[in-house]
Amino acid sequence: MTAPLLAHATDYGRMYARSTSVPYTVPSITTVIGQQPHGLDGWFGYMGANSLAQDPALADSLGSPGKLRQVVSRAAKSAETYRDDAARRGDRVHNYCEQVALRALGRPHTVTETRELLGANGEEGFAARFDEWWELYDVEPLAPEITVWNATVGYAGTLDLVAKINGRTCLIDYKTKGTSRDGTVKPLDDKVVMQLVAGMKAEESLVDGEAGTWEGWKYGDSPLLLAVAIGETEVRPVRANPDVLRHHWWKFCALRRVWEMSADTEAAGQALLPIAPPVRQPAAAPNGNQATSH
Repeated sequence: MTAPLLAHATDYGRMYARSTSVPYTVPSITTVIGQQPHGLDGWFGYMGANSLAQDPALADSLGSPGKLRQVVSRAAKSAETYRDDAARRGDRVHNYCEQVALRALGRPHTVTETRELLGANGEEGFAARFDEWWELYDVEPLAPEITVWNATVGYAGTLDLVAKINGRTCLIDYKTKGTSRDGTVKPLDDKVVMQLVAGMKAEESLVDGEAGTWEGWKYGDSPLLLAVAIGETEVRPVRANPDVLRHHWWKFCALRRVWEMSADTEAAGQALLPIAPPVRQPAAAPNGNQATSH
């Protein structure tokens, strides 16, 4: 379930509601983290230049301004296309991971269908490596795709999995990653720690979205926070360093305030207004009277 029941896409990012019958009120965990600046200008430039250089129509377009504009347009959109393709691939992999957990819990699942969909897109390697990791770590799922809420700070989100591993409660976030040139899965970004600690700091978890029923958060007592990088060649789990959690939590809370200020500023109205030139007053005559024209 890549689109949580109570999540809504808005002009202020993804936001959550308390039930399906009331408006959304708080931002998602990922929306809050998205307030952090990211330097992707170099990556966008590289993707555009690389796409242009590899476009098979480039040579034939050099003598035609119209064809050249089409090639340049494709190159300009290459980073967005890559991002969107990666997001769809991530959704397919996350769906499969969720279905594996549901099967282990004895609940209705679509493991076969989601794996076939990965295979149809040439992505079955992700499922195979995930299955190996699941068996190796003897994962005992407790709650897949669980939606959580923190009213004190004001945010909500959906955790990929709560599970027991070697008797320890774990909060788990999956990240679908590409493969490096050396054949290993690409490393995870440190900001995943913010995502995990925000989940750990939840106050409630969803019981029934239609009815708007919530219960107290049961998994916040020092769980192990795991980020699991899922690739085609390997799955690499890493744990959040307990010594840095408080710093990432404070940073998350600060970004939550940034989100609120940004939303308030945008809602306040137009920032820049047009201004007309001043009205010229008629020049005064030397005797102090207004000059007149004849």
